[in-house]
Amino acid sequence: MTDFGVTPGGFVLKPVDAILAESFDRARQVFPGADLTSTSALRKILETAAAEDGEVWKRLEDLYYQNFVSTAVGDALGLLGEDIGLERAQLFSSGTVSVTVVNPAEGRTYVLPEGAVLVTAGSSPRAFGTVAPVTLDNRVPTADVGVVAFEPGPDGDVGIRAIDRIDPTYASIYLADLGAASLKVTNEAPLAGGTDMEADESYRGRLLGFARNLWTVESVAQAALGVSGVIDVVLSDPLGGVDVSQSYFDLFNFGQRAFSSERRAGEPYFFSVVVAHDFRWPWQTTGPVPGIFERVGAAVDAVRPIGIHANIVEADHIEVGVRATLVIAPGSDGVALLSSVRQRLAADIAGLRLGGDVLYSQVVRAFVEQPGVLDVQGLHLRRSPAAFGRITFGDVPFQEVLAEAAVGENLAMGPTELARFAAGGDAFDVTVVTG
Repeated sequence: MTDFGVTPGGFVLKPVDAILAESFDRARQVFPGADLTSTSALRKILETAAAEDGEVWKRLEDLYYQNFVSTAVGDALGLLGEDIGLERAQLFSSGTVSVTVVNPAEGRTYVLPEGAVLVTAGSSPRAFGTVAPVTLDNRVPTADVGVVAFEPGPDGDVGIRAIDRIDPTYASIYLADLGAASLKVTNEAPLAGGTDMEADESYRGRLLGFARNLWTVESVAQAALGVSGVIDVVLSDPLGGVDVSQSYFDLFNFGQRAFSSERRAGEPYFFSVVVAHDFRWPWQTTGPVPGIFERVGAAVDAVRPIGIHANIVEADHIEVGVRATLVIAPGSDGVALLSSVRQRLAADIAGLRLGGDVLYSQVVRAFVEQPGVLDVQGLHLRRSPAAFGRITFGDVPFQEVLAEAAVGENLAMGPTELARFAAGGDAFDVTVVTG
């Protein structure tokens, strides 16, 4: 007989036909010779009861699987996270602001970069970052751009015209050459999204990767990845202390040995944490926005032993583009197709992590899978050079600006490089022709 309910292999749901068969057996024992044909009243009652019992079994199955991180959903998943001290994250408020250049000079272009820090008025301003660059001149003095709050939660859900200025500290660093012109910002609609919570799949991934030990590769990476704006991290330890391949890794005696290598008593020990971050978040603290460098350092300090220090290093964010000829079908909208290609490439490359190569086949698919595209010819992948000397370990080869790979060649990223798609400028050079 098949076991139902909780078994060594998990929860086995009892089907309705098994429930009904058991009901028939009990009915025959209690009422010998009872009419259980399809038209009998007793059978109808038993079928109705079996259907209700089937729903109860489904609920029992749900309750069983709500006890495990890999299968729980909703509030049950949140309770499991609270048990281990990792609560579901709040999301970031987002919306749109209008940027206007005042008193522009004739023939001059003004650019508000991606990640520009915009703030609200008051003694405790809320900070927001732009998600794309804005280009203005005397002919097009106003443009809209999306913004995202730097900190999650409902505090970013501000009302109409609450965002009214560019942060003075940011402006003094990056917008000091505007001349007689100035940039004004405002939001004509309220921002929303700060009251929403992290989706189950994202939260489940963080719970499954949650480190239970204080000082491991996982715990350091987890602490750094928990900082808003951090995309990926790579740890480097010249003495092998955070290398799980070392035989001494989990046997460190803090009073005697420096992980897997000797060190003199009282001598500080350093390891490197290379951080790739979203460009909207500044690396160093800018105005009211705490920098990635300071916040990652504080997060790692919470899990590092005494006398062992983290060297927080910014990863090389490599701008990637393409040069190609795009052949489209007659009657197709070339501008719309290029826009779709840009969006696809931005999404695909955004999914890469530190050291992830940009594959030629992946880029080709982004082109040819668009409706109306007949062919893509002479496709070359391009990349900007790494920032020489930024990373504290490993060699950084010298490269020319916008180095171009041969047709069919992938763009190989170093272990401390993160590919970032450049949708505009010289990096994206695609000529559209009709086939």
